[in-house]
This record gives sequence, structure tokens and C-alpha cells, in this order.
Amino acid sequence: MKVDSLSFHHFRNLCDGELEASGGVNVIWGDNAQGKTNLLEAVWLFTGSRSFRGAKDAELLSFSKKDASLTLSFTAQGREQTAKLTIAPGKQLSLNGVSMPSASAMAGVFCAVVFAPCHLSLIQDGPSERRRFLDAAICQVKPSYHGLLTEYNRALLQRNTLLKDLAYHTELTSTMEVWEEHLSRIGGRIQEIRRRYLYRLAPEVWRVYEGLSGGSEQLTLSYLPGGLGEEFSLTEEETPDFKDLLLRRLQLRRREDMLAGSTSAGPHRDDLLFAVNGFSARVYGSQGQQRSVVLACKLSEASLLRQITGEQPVALLDDVLSELDPGRQDFVLNHIKGWQVFITCCDPKQSERLAAGRSFEMKNGVLRPAER
Repeated sequence: MKVDSLSFHHFRNLCDGELEASGGVNVIWGDNAQGKTNLLEAVWLFTGSRSFRGAKDAELLSFSKKDASLTLSFTAQGREQTAKLTIAPGKQLSLNGVSMPSASAMAGVFCAVVFAPCHLSLIQDGPSERRRFLDAAICQVKPSYHGLLTEYNRALLQRNTLLKDLAYHTELTSTMEVWEEHLSRIGGRIQEIRRRYLYRLAPEVWRVYEGLSGGSEQLTLSYLPGGLGEEFSLTEEETPDFKDLLLRRLQLRRREDMLAGSTSAGPHRDDLLFAVNGFSARVYGSQGQQRSVVLACKLSEASLLRQITGEQPVALLDDVLSELDPGRQDFVLNHIKGWQVFITCCDPKQSERLAAGRSFEMKNGVLRPAER
């Protein structure tokens, strides 16, 4: 899968123009606030997802303009395709000349992974950010997983409501047992899917991080199912019976949960642990190490998606080179082989180290091919 060209009209601060991309590495450089991230955002919108910056549709329009349009020519599923996205605000999408019901219809048609500085929250913030990364990655390869999460959240809300009522209505105990059985069945399935996905993702993460660090550092990734009190290895293929483990824990902690008014075990409390050379990346990792961990996760997500679906996603890497030493920068620029990458940076000297691909300058919203 690759972007052939992208044209943009009235989108953010970008002057109307077109990007003709290399099938390999594309570097877009320029000072801050010139429009580099806007360009990556324009590509990302064709995945069917919302802006990775959390922007509302109205914020995607150029100042004082009432609409914007983006046209993406791309190669996927062995053929050339064209998608057009109109933002008015609100989005209207056509694919190969056929009007689609919503922009989300592009999910699975055009695939990309994105790294932006805000994604450092994967390491720096709490467990919810790591669960969000994991769930979003799984949804790309298993769309039905989203429905499972929705069903689990409904069951979790029901148990939490019962916990608050049970102290005053002991006759609800039998109802609680039914909901705990239901919650553990769905929750155990979610934890099983997460564990199996991580089993496949972990070797890719280790391999990419080894390349980034030049073999000088070792990254380990561990899965901590919420409230089960133990860490599960990602080196063994066999998955434990999470349903049974979760049901026993829910029953064991029922009285404590009644006092707290909330459920203390289940996938809503899962976490991931990243360690560099045996030490927590969150607590002890440098800025460069933390950035490398997140980048390794994003690139590994793309590699695994290719293994499962047969399509290699496009990689969008925003401001990825800052905080990285020259060796890690060289890996990103010259050692990601066989797929298309877009990289933004501020220093034009970084683009000079690009062995193959294309380089562009972004200045005041104008995109120009850079001389090499």
C-alpha cells in the first residue's frame, strides 16, 4: 500500500497544491508552524479515523473558508485507487467515483500508522493510554473486537451499579452472580485476544528496538492483566484461561468492590510494562529511549498488520527525529525497507542524510520538492 499523490484545497494553512510521493522514504522539513504536521494529518484522514490531533472538522478548514477538499491517489489491493474527502464541516467521501456512506468507510481500504509527539503518552501517562493503543491496533486487524469492548463496558457498568445496591438488597446476590459470569466471559475473551496479539507483536517490537539502538539496548514488553495479580510472559504461545481466573477474582473481591463501589479486576485495568535493559522505560528511560519505545511499537504494529492482512500500512512519523541520537536517526531514515514512510523534521541537514527517497520543504504552507 502506498500514496501516489495527495492534493489539498483550503485545508488548514496549506496553500492549494499537490504532493507527489516516493514509494520509499519522504522527508518534509521546515520550521515549526509551517504546515508539516497538517500534511500528515491530511493523509491520516483517509484511514477513516478522526484527526490524530483530536481536531474538530471545522478546525480543518483554512481560515475564513467554508469547505476544504483532499484527493488521495493510492495503490492498494494490487490496483490504483482514488478517494476524495470533502470537509464542509462534516465529511463526505467518495471512493473511485462512488459516494460512500461515511468517511469511516475507508477503514481497511487505506491503512496507516502514525507517530506524533502526543503519542509519548503511551509511555509517560497511565495505563489507559496503553490500553487505548492496544485496542486501536487490534481493531485494525479484528474489527469485531470493537463490539466486544462495547459489550464489556455495558456489563461492567451493570456490575458496578449492582455493587452499590447489594449492601442494601441482599436478594440481588443471585443477579450479581449472573453478571459476574457474563463479565468474566467477555472480559476473559478480551484479555485472551490482547495476550495473543501481544504474543505476535512483541518479537517485532524487540527487533525494531534492537535496530534503533544499534543492538546496545534490550527492550522487554510484559502484559499485566488488570487485578489478576500476576504478569504473563509473551514468550510462550499458550494462553491461560482468563475467563476462569477473572471469575474467581471477581467472586473473591466482591466485598471489597462493594465498599469501593467499583470493579477492581478485569481488562479495564490491564496494563503493559516496557523495560529497557531491565528498568522501567516510564520511570528511568531518557527522552530518546522513550521516543524509541513508542516508535518501535508503531512500526511493529504496521509490520504485524502486513503479516495479518497482506497490506503494508503507510507510516506517518511526525517530528520523530528529535531527541534521537545520530544512529537512531539513521535507522529511521535509511533502514526501514519495503514500505512507504513520511517523516517530518525541522532541520534540513537531517534530510541530507537520506540515502534514497524524496525530500520536500514546507514554508508558509507551500510545499516544494527540495534540491538534493
